[in-house]
Amino acid sequence: MEQLGADALLFVGDLSDGDLRLVKRIKQLACPVAVILGNHDRGKDRSGALLQQQLTLLGELNCSWALRSWQAPAVGIVGARPCSAGGGFHLSHAVQAVFGPVTEEESARRIVAAAGRVPDDWPLVVLAHSGPTGLGSDASSPCGRDWKQPAIDWGDRDLALALDRMQRRRRADLVVFGHMHHHLRGGKGERITFHRDRVGTLYVNAACVPRTGVDASGQPLHHFTWVEFDGTLPTLVSHRWYRPQGDLAYEQTLHRLSARGPD
Repeated sequence: MEQLGADALLFVGDLSDGDLRLVKRIKQLACPVAVILGNHDRGKDRSGALLQQQLTLLGELNCSWALRSWQAPAVGIVGARPCSAGGGFHLSHAVQAVFGPVTEEESARRIVAAAGRVPDDWPLVVLAHSGPTGLGSDASSPCGRDWKQPAIDWGDRDLALALDRMQRRRRADLVVFGHMHHHLRGGKGERITFHRDRVGTLYVNAACVPRTGVDASGQPLHHFTWVEFDGTLPTLVSHRWYRPQGDLAYEQTLHRLSARGPD
């Protein structure tokens, strides 16, 4: 991370199955960080105690249903529902134990309220574990169910509702999420990881699993989804594979804003 020189780092969840060591290492990062926890992060503990431990350790880095922002660089990160497993709307026993019996409507309201606190001239980024419904129903869609037939839209309804309501004041510039792995189950190809909707919001699925590997010569590679902004405009979205020294080995460009518009 020091070699890459990124202005900020966002974690889309599923850090581990509740292993606190990784959370402690995240806390040691020098750059600005925002974290949304995933369904695996609650582990097998239905009581919510393990989930609460992680949230306590993360402190202000946790953006569940909240705004995390910085002035250098100026950006507002709005957290969606924590620990989502996709598939519409469902709260696990662990999440209910920590956050209470939050309804779908209340979840959407919290996301919209956090977004309303982002200054108009700052990028507005929504950070979620699972993406919203409405991005397609094929197995290869950004949030499509690929492990069971029929393939259906496995996104979050509350997030879709929140994003729709946010447009009354200001649309999200970027929605970043994970959960649905890039490689489809059963070796059936690759997932679509980028979408631009009719109002101009960009959606990117960052769940490259595993996010470490090796190149043709056996050298280690680390995956990051990379986003650049010019003001509130996302000018570049790409999947990148870096060597440990920080040099770029490969880039898959998903979106580039040129003088003539999006490429």
